[in-house]
Amino acid sequence: MDITTPALLFPAISLLLLAYTNRFLTLAQLIRQLAADHGNPVLVARQIPGLKRRIGLIKYMQSFGVVSFLLCALSMLAIYAGRSPLGNGLFGLSIVTLAVSLLLSLGEVVISTQALSVVVEDIERRGPGGD
Repeated sequence: MDITTPALLFPAISLLLLAYTNRFLTLAQLIRQLAADHGNPVLVARQIPGLKRRIGLIKYMQSFGVVSFLLCALSMLAIYAGRSPLGNGLFGLSIVTLAVSLLLSLGEVVISTQALSVVVEDIERRGPGGD
């Protein structure tokens, strides 16, 4: 393996971290809206456990993404320094941590869609007039 192999992962990880940051900012905005507008206390109460889980998942998603990025950079450094076996191992660890980050992201998406289902159920319960 040469230095270009881990270098190919750099843009993908960077874009992934940007997407994670956007998800975090959206979640932060949602939480602030819920705190400011207590429209339906039952709906808000049903959303809180999912919001807490999502915050934790996003924290770990970002952490594993950053570790993956760091390991990828260290892999390139090791290959550049002529330590190919070390570079290969670091690149393998980078892929593993990236996969963990993606699995956590999948879990966050599942929780997010469940939260949307709660809102849709509330809208259906209130009926077309929105009472």
